[in-house]
Amino acid sequence: MSSKKRCFVIMPFSKTSDVHTEEYWTNHFNTYLKPLVEENTNLEAFRSEALRGDILRQIITDLVTSPVVVADLTDANPNVYWELGIRQSFKHGTITIAEEGTKRQFDLSIKGILHYYPNDHIKDSEFRRVFKKAISDCLEHPEKPDSHVLETLTGRGTIYQIIQQDESIRRMEALLSECESNLVLLRVIHERVENNQKEPTKREFTTYRLAFSAMELLLTHRYLDEDSSFYRKINTCFAIVNAINGQLEEWSPDPQSFEKWFLKVKDHFFERFEEHQKALENAQKKLLEKGY
Repeated sequence: MSSKKRCFVIMPFSKTSDVHTEEYWTNHFNTYLKPLVEENTNLEAFRSEALRGDILRQIITDLVTSPVVVADLTDANPNVYWELGIRQSFKHGTITIAEEGTKRQFDLSIKGILHYYPNDHIKDSEFRRVFKKAISDCLEHPEKPDSHVLETLTGRGTIYQIIQQDESIRRMEALLSECESNLVLLRVIHERVENNQKEPTKREFTTYRLAFSAMELLLTHRYLDEDSSFYRKINTCFAIVNAINGQLEEWSPDPQSFEKWFLKVKDHFFERFEEHQKALENAQKKLLEKGY
């Protein structure tokens, strides 16, 4: 098995013009592009074979995994543009070339295209020099951006972060709703405990439990850009919720013990919940102020 890296060449298979026939493209690859690419001894150039079985799946795999891809845009072949779109959606390390005189398409108007000159050896020698330099650059700097798709989808201020921020805002709303619901339930529990102490023969209990799923998600994924003190407050509140829920199971079987325990710790619980709510509100404010 060859230890060389693969350079996938995107190019037409069949006739694209009177001049550029199927035979032309085969010769163009075998006698021009392949030898030129392989002047870099670390590379092996190849293109898809039309006779392969599952050719579409293999093309996509080659487009995504090849360290270097060269796309020949001559004659604006639709399949070439489709394959280039696949490549640009997944990976950098792409070089676009075209025969001199090829009309530049609008969607590539800001992307550099290297032009080769099949009928002008002097000008073509400059293309060869720049092309080989671009090949080396792709190998030496594989993460160097050359895809507008990836630049738009990844990194700070991009669509990815806008979507991520929107998701965090919705999760924050869930956290605050959960916190408010828990505070309401805590007040209900407090009121019933007070009433039960006054009238033990008319005791009332609650079957509801404090919620914690939004807190658990936050503690697991830490999707908010907050410091350790913030997460300590969340963790403390999470522990309190679980402690209260555990004790609530004992309220009806042993009301005196639960109510005595609750009255002893209620001030501490309310204080922690209010700290928790304030921390969430501050985090929400920062999140909403962050713009992209």
